[in-house]
Amino acid sequence: MHPRTDTLIDLALEEDAGLGDITSQAIFSSDHVSTAQILAREDLVVFGLEVARRVFLRVDPSVTVCLLADDGENVNKGNAVLRAEGSTVSLLTAERTALNFLQRLSGIASLSRRFAEAARQSGHGVRVVDTRKTTPGWRALEKAAVRSGGCFNHRSSLGEHVLIKENHIAAAGSLSEAVKRARAFAPHCAKIEVEVESLQEVRQAVESGAEIIMLDNMSPAQIHQAVALIDQAAIVEISGGVRLETFADYALPGVDVISVGALTHSAPAVDLSMTLATELEN
Repeated sequence: MHPRTDTLIDLALEEDAGLGDITSQAIFSSDHVSTAQILAREDLVVFGLEVARRVFLRVDPSVTVCLLADDGENVNKGNAVLRAEGSTVSLLTAERTALNFLQRLSGIASLSRRFAEAARQSGHGVRVVDTRKTTPGWRALEKAAVRSGGCFNHRSSLGEHVLIKENHIAAAGSLSEAVKRARAFAPHCAKIEVEVESLQEVRQAVESGAEIIMLDNMSPAQIHQAVALIDQAAIVEISGGVRLETFADYALPGVDVISVGALTHSAPAVDLSMTLATELEN
């Protein structure tokens, strides 16, 4: 688990239960115990079970939590993924926060699995990667969920490798000048990636020696032409609005990577819920 996960959990619990759970505390005594199960209400790829477990333990270390599935596992509708036993008040206090993490992260893993399958079916060995369009503070968790679904991570921060985009080019005066400055500054082992929006910029990127060329918002016909111009001189990345239903149109021969911001910024939360079975008070 990422070292900052507990901080995220604490922030979420403070937001939701900082003043306690007045409803549960009013209805149940402190020694009332229950068994809770988190159930899949649809077919999904689960991710975030360890985070959910940690939520229950942050609320009450005496709660016993058993994980009934593994992160990255396909789970069928109706199956349980987690069981927790302990104070009824503690279980109900943790419920929403645990589900928020689990539903969001499992949604990302589930969408990533569908894109990974589309990439496999394309037969061209294309790799689907995420972007930095993540929930602030959640990036490590969301990118882990992407990997769990079978896709890959693009850079996780601005410091990982050089990616020259349109605003860099505009401010530097030209694509070639931006690449020249980046090459002089970056470590010798750093790859230079350039985002291009036209075939003219593709030519400039090739001539400047860019190792990765990102074709931004190009049509399949333009991509075909760009791949021919690059002619294996650089890794070819596609970016911009690629959806599952159009994936095959962009997974063309010569395309190495397709970046999909939707993996993290638009993945729908999956349907998981917690059910409770009470036991006798001590």
